[in-house]
Amino acid sequence: MNSQLFSDYHSHPQGHRVRPYSQELLQPWVDHARKSGLTDIAFTDHDRYHEGVDFGEIDRLRERNPDVKIRAGIELDNDPETSAAGRKWVEKNRDRLDFVLGSVHYLERDDQMFDSVPTGAEQFAGRDIDKIYADYFRRIREMAGTGLIDCLSHLDLVKIHGHRPKEKIEALVEETLDFIAERGLCIELSTAGWRKPVNELYPSDEIIRLAMTKGIGFTTASDAHSAVQLGENYERLAEKMAEMGIKQICVFEKHKMQPRMVQ
Repeated sequence: MNSQLFSDYHSHPQGHRVRPYSQELLQPWVDHARKSGLTDIAFTDHDRYHEGVDFGEIDRLRERNPDVKIRAGIELDNDPETSAAGRKWVEKNRDRLDFVLGSVHYLERDDQMFDSVPTGAEQFAGRDIDKIYADYFRRIREMAGTGLIDCLSHLDLVKIHGHRPKEKIEALVEETLDFIAERGLCIELSTAGWRKPVNELYPSDEIIRLAMTKGIGFTTASDAHSAVQLGENYERLAEKMAEMGIKQICVFEKHKMQPRMVQ
């Protein structure tokens, strides 16, 4: 990897099922991070798989790999079935966690994530897209208001299937960003959007520019579900950040945000 970016704060070693942490599971992620020039990574498995997270294994991994900062994290979701248990787990283990992502993957349907590809697109068919966007950002504000998270992931994930609102949403976005800024939270710059149907960075340039005016910090992220996806499209992300004048990103240790220069 040939870019100034050094951190990836959204990764899923367990993927989409419970896979208890072990050195065999985690070491390949560190190996690929090192190979890609990453020196600071966060494991942020979905909260529904919190049973697989083992802080002892993370500590052992740190001892074996002192050249890479390894952050213990979790992605807190709004899953109607599992989010209550996830929040309790975060509260119980807050002192052992470095970083908590907050995300919205569920809208009106309790049985399907709207960002499932391709099936989630059916939740948008024949619907008022403006109302869906308003509902989505309302749920984002609810997540930001939990007091449990450090950063919002893929802030405009609602665009994943390419659906766009008819009306301008600047006021809706600004209200949401104000809510985030007031709580001192970050948002991530996620390359995952470039491998989805929408083929765009999360969030949009417009949202990034507005966030910058409000002093909101950014993390860099790939939303990797396999080790080889760590740092994916970071050269492209570095170019985008340079174009937009983003000169620093945030890293976290025990929930303390620390800005770091990238260029």
